[in-house]
Amino acid sequence: MTDSKIQVTLNSQIPFKAIRNTLLNAEKAASSVTLPLFRSTLAIDNKYQTGFDPVTKADRDAEGAIRQIIEAQFPEHAIIGEEFDNKHTHSPFTWIIDPIDGTRAYISGLPVWGTLIGLTYKGRAVAGLMSQPFTGEIYLATEGTAQLLHNGENTSLSVRDTKTLKRATMFTTTPELFSISGHRKAYDALEKQVRLARYGCDCYAYSLLAAGQIDLVIEPSMNTYDIAALVPIIEAAGGVVSTWDGNRAEDGGNIIAAATIDLRDAALEVIHSNLALG
Repeated sequence: MTDSKIQVTLNSQIPFKAIRNTLLNAEKAASSVTLPLFRSTLAIDNKYQTGFDPVTKADRDAEGAIRQIIEAQFPEHAIIGEEFDNKHTHSPFTWIIDPIDGTRAYISGLPVWGTLIGLTYKGRAVAGLMSQPFTGEIYLATEGTAQLLHNGENTSLSVRDTKTLKRATMFTTTPELFSISGHRKAYDALEKQVRLARYGCDCYAYSLLAAGQIDLVIEPSMNTYDIAALVPIIEAAGGVVSTWDGNRAEDGGNIIAAATIDLRDAALEVIHSNLALG
């Protein structure tokens, strides 16, 4: 089935108006939890016995608030979240939640974390939201369109037309993730070829890509709740997002997002050639 036929099918099956309202209502409920606790004294728990993966009351309470909104509107839908057990149903719809993507930034007072809420239909991401409550930005995609909601204005999102690595600005959360995953040599080779590389931002980097501020984001070993909500935002803005082997990104894995397919392919050529040497 072609992309155009897929879109027609999706539009006929999905109640986008109700989904948009649910996304915005869930975002409001989550923000009412996360924003008052941001830059406050918070107890921080560690999910790992070895290493550090922080979680806070804000993470858990925000996810709970999001789930409550979704379940009130769509009780038959499945839900996948980072902090609580998955809700399994027979519905073709699945909501995918990361209440605070970038908890390390959150507990450090950096406003580059965000709330991610995505919706898939038969495994394909069809709607998504990234909210940064401290800056008041909401990046939203429904019905194949992507917008930035900020200060009472709705602005259409559009990626840049960057096709070559030498002109590209690239983000990753930290190169250390590539060391952990065994891909550091490939990442270092790619960083040497781009115009500018910056670190940090988590989900905010993907939103900046959709907004035409940067050109490339690459990260290894992502979970579905790290990326699913961002897929429709990037695609509706004209960008491309996939795994390193070119498959769809909804389920996570090694992820690359780019302004153009030419740029994506150029980056993957560097990655794959260095993985082979590696």
